[in-house]
Amino acid sequence: MILPRRSLILSSLGLAAMGALPRVAWAAASTPKRLVFIIQRGAADGLAIVAPTGDPGLAAARRALADEAAEGRKLDAMFTLHPALSGTAALFGARQAHFAHAVATAYRDRSHFDGQNMLEGGGSRPYGRADGWVGRLLTLLPEAEREALAIAPAVPLALRGAVPVATYAPSRLPQADADLIARLSALYADDALLHPLWDSAVKTQELASDIGGNNGRNGADLGALAASLMTPADGARVMMVETGGWDTHSGQRGRLAAQLRGLDQLVGALQAGLGAAWADTLVIVATEFGRTVEVNGTGGTDHGTASAAMLLGGGLAEGGKVSADWPGLMPAARHEGRDLKPTRKLEDVIAGAVAHHYALDPARVRKALYPDA
Repeated sequence: MILPRRSLILSSLGLAAMGALPRVAWAAASTPKRLVFIIQRGAADGLAIVAPTGDPGLAAARRALADEAAEGRKLDAMFTLHPALSGTAALFGARQAHFAHAVATAYRDRSHFDGQNMLEGGGSRPYGRADGWVGRLLTLLPEAEREALAIAPAVPLALRGAVPVATYAPSRLPQADADLIARLSALYADDALLHPLWDSAVKTQELASDIGGNNGRNGADLGALAASLMTPADGARVMMVETGGWDTHSGQRGRLAAQLRGLDQLVGALQAGLGAAWADTLVIVATEFGRTVEVNGTGGTDHGTASAAMLLGGGLAEGGKVSADWPGLMPAARHEGRDLKPTRKLEDVIAGAVAHHYALDPARVRKALYPDA
């Protein structure tokens, strides 16, 4: 459900975050807990993001791609963080970052659409549910903490459910081609009311689809926007941020580094914008599935299975840790001989983090978020 009046207010807030309006002083928020779900659409490569440098199979399979980890933050004896995630590395040092590796949803095929539907819906099969795990979570929260928003063109499946939510963008923007968007921009150019709202929506969509652009500044702008929508007393308490561009079939080294730089700056700007509220914020970063262990002939990787998820925030249960039941990367240890084998359910990671964050019964949260499991 989209709330037009609130969307207009949120659009104005977003413009303020990007410098188009004067700064506004807001009253302190009355509710402490915040949750941000950042989805990485396109299957982000967990083996590069949190590289298992202690596994001898990595260098053999990844060749030149494996060298990238040499400049990253050593997390423990097994894992090294991608060097583009310098701010996230600092969070890890402050026990405000946790990485869960070799995780996956129950989905075992390699369709982006089906995989994303499983990640968001939390069902036992693709298109098995019309609501999402975040939408179901809202029903467990106090009414004052249910204000939810998606920085997305339409309400994503993850946020759908019994509690109304708002969006920050026109509902059909992703399906419109560049020519249509250009013509609509020209149509609204002289409209004092619609032009700034349309222009803001287009910029927001550009940020979400290319967070690595402008040397990561697109991600920083998106993070600042998200924070500006969560800091007011009546702002969002639960938010979903869509990011794309994670499908690295070719030229992965440079492309993934740019994406991760943008993600790093997104999180950094979100932390800075939230200020003291960061201590009561949980950020979950997850993707629909991972990528192949072996590099392909075009310097990229193909659709895989298990990947890595990130938990970020000021009050993590196990910050400064990588959790993994590591299966190994040698061919015999892989899923179907090609992918990182999942050894833990992503659903369990998400449900456990959410239960701790909101001080709710873990069994109740698991059942509410994933009722078909």
